[in-house]
Amino acid sequence: MLENVKRVILILSGKGGVGKSTVSTQLALTLKERGYKVGLLDIDLCGPSVPYILNLEDQNIHQGSEGWIPVYLDKEQKLGVMSIGFLLKSRNDAVVWRGPKKTSMIKQFLEDVYWQDLDFLVIDTPPGTSDEHITVMENLRSVPQCSAILVTTPQEVSIEDVRKEITFCNKTGIKIMGIIENMSGYECPTCSECTNIFSSGGGKSLAEISKLPFLGSIPIDPRVGALAGKGVAAVKELPESSTSRVFNDLVIRINETNSNGS
Repeated sequence: MLENVKRVILILSGKGGVGKSTVSTQLALTLKERGYKVGLLDIDLCGPSVPYILNLEDQNIHQGSEGWIPVYLDKEQKLGVMSIGFLLKSRNDAVVWRGPKKTSMIKQFLEDVYWQDLDFLVIDTPPGTSDEHITVMENLRSVPQCSAILVTTPQEVSIEDVRKEITFCNKTGIKIMGIIENMSGYECPTCSECTNIFSSGGGKSLAEISKLPFLGSIPIDPRVGALAGKGVAAVKELPESSTSRVFNDLVIRINETNSNGS
């Protein structure tokens, strides 16, 4: 089902709690706002938060003649979403599966979802370098335009885990588009002053050491946090925010790499 997908973007990190799902959803929403047809695949089977973030929790997956039909955010079907969260009765339900069953589920998501023609498929992955990631990599080898965005927070423990993710991508042949530093300080919603409550610059330093592009720093912004559960893009609701600037620049960079064919 991926033969009609022009480009796949993996959102990866070495540890949980760094905001991969927020980055995934806001990137997908930003691409949609720019007129692209986008798919968002949530393969974080044990922590599927995408349905909640996009206000789609009450939706159900339907089986069509071509395969599973994604849940669409809009009537124009510019953003389709697939997540195991749609198969659970409640947000509180736990997915207690061994590795083989997780692998089988991810293969179904990658092979049996009828995305139709997509400009971009954004994949929100679980933390680490587990069986789920290996399954994704094996199924994406035939996709010519596939790259990864690595998400970290400023703390040293997160940066060290992202180093392992870089090694994983290099070993599996996944091109790394660059590194985003999330939760990079606290941005006051009234005066826009940013305070480094953790630390800052770790993601940029890691990018420089690893000779990878640095894609920007996203601060903790309560206004952006309030968008969770509404399914709206920061670039539309908060166009002057630092978060919106990062995602606008990211889409420009993605378009440039598309033009260069790399």
